[in-house]
Amino acid sequence: MDQVKEFIKPELIILIPVIYFIGVGMKNTKKIKDEYIPVLLGVCGVFLASLWVIATCNVITYRDIIMALFTAITQGILVCAGSVYINQVIKQANKDK
Repeated sequence: MDQVKEFIKPELIILIPVIYFIGVGMKNTKKIKDEYIPVLLGVCGVFLASLWVIATCNVITYRDIIMALFTAITQGILVCAGSVYINQVIKQANKDK
């Protein structure tokens, strides 16, 4: 868990289960093809991380804007990756042996 905190901001770790449940909802609708779900979850992760970045940082200069964009994109991708990882762990644990 300490390694996760090194890369993902502690405030954003809550997005991992949120994105997982969004993915479960997408899967259950059967309207979205499975191959698109990880991409859509990535977009959701970046969007939610962007909301957090916008709410918590002061953007004054163009450098601040670039840093905010970089933070939002990387954090969004990381929380999405964590969510997809959890999904795969659950699938492997439930696999027939």
